This record gives sequence, structure tokens and C-alpha cells, in this order.
Amino acid sequence: MATVHMIVGGVVILLYLAAVVGYLQGTKGATPPWAKMVSRLGAVLVLLQYALGFSLLGTSDSLPSPIHYVVALATAFTIGAEHMVAGQETDPVQRNRKSLMFCLGTLVLVLVAFAIGESTS
Repeated sequence: MATVHMIVGGVVILLYLAAVVGYLQGTKGATPPWAKMVSRLGAVLVLLQYALGFSLLGTSDSLPSPIHYVVALATAFTIGAEHMVAGQETDPVQRNRKSLMFCLGTLVLVLVAFAIGESTS
């Protein structure tokens, strides 16, 4: 189960990296339609990560640092902000800029959570 959690975490990193690249392309023109889709898929996989992580809490003998949980759960704020705040923006340039900012924040948090989890496993 821990291996699945690690693999899904790696996929989440790749998805948010792709979303950031898509939103960066959007700063030069129109945002590619796949950027939002990739970001939403990443958000769904983060929910799966939460479920896997909580089940690991109950069944595993080796637990990562409590900071891992705090950082991982903090992604809910950046993901929510991307889909709520940026999603309601009517100006496409501002929407892209906000989406990029929140996606980049999520990517950083996911990278930190992954690094903490890997260092303590």
C-alpha cells in the first residue's frame, strides 16, 4: 500500500508539473484546454492520496513526520483556490495568471510532502 501511495504521489507531481507548463504557455497566448483537465485529474489523484494516506495511518508501523500530513493537507487550500477563485475570474489573462500561481503552489507543496515522505520511509 505504501508503494502505491508513493507511485500515485509521483504521478501527482508529474500532472501538476504538466499543468504548470500548460498555464505558462497560456501567458504567451491562449491557455491550452488540456491544462485545466490535467489540473483536475491531479486534484482527483490528491483525493486518492488522502484516502491511501489515511488507510496507511491505520495499518502501517512506520509513520512519516507529522509535517508530511500538514503539508499534504495544505494542498487542499491551493487546489480549492485554483478551482474556486481562478475559475470564477472572467478575464482570461487573470484567470490564467491565478491558475498558474495556485498550480505552482500545489506543485511546491506536493514536492515537499513527497520529499518528507520519502526521507522518513
